[in-house]
Amino acid sequence: MSNNNRYVRLSKTMSVALRHDPDSFGIELDKEGWVDVDKLLDALRKHKRWEDITEEDFHTVMSISDKKRFEISDGHIRALYGHSIPMKIVKEPTTPPPLLYHGTVRRNLDNILQQGILPMSRQYVHMSEDVETATKVGRRKAQDIVILAINTQAEPGVPFYCGNDQTWLADRVPPSMIEVLN
Repeated sequence: MSNNNRYVRLSKTMSVALRHDPDSFGIELDKEGWVDVDKLLDALRKHKRWEDITEEDFHTVMSISDKKRFEISDGHIRALYGHSIPMKIVKEPTTPPPLLYHGTVRRNLDNILQQGILPMSRQYVHMSEDVETATKVGRRKAQDIVILAINTQAEPGVPFYCGNDQTWLADRVPPSMIEVLN
């Protein structure tokens, strides 16, 4: 397996451990999603594929990724967004750009215009700062997508959270904040 494929697989494994199923790795995230780097290393090393894994491998995954999905600080590591675990990861509200974008399957449009954008199986709604990224994300599920512009200033009091330098999060986005672009 090439090094690049190894790091793609490691990134996916880290996502499962830090976003979706930490219990299956025997780790526990704190309320902000952090876990000791050493605990994650120990958990991964129990699997033959990752028995020689090092912290440097985590840094490599983070440096070659097209999206900033993880961060390491003071001996701890966490996923920045995309959690589907039952315990809600606490985020601090932050002022977003005036416009954000969300790509979704066109068949969901009527429900969205009635109910707003809901997080579904994730903890937060994910939005992008640009149409290109929203299009790319939307097309992961289908080719027939619609791009929605989110006017973040349309309803004061709706909290937004920074996921990373490209991804913004919200608990939900009400219909009054949504404009259909295409």
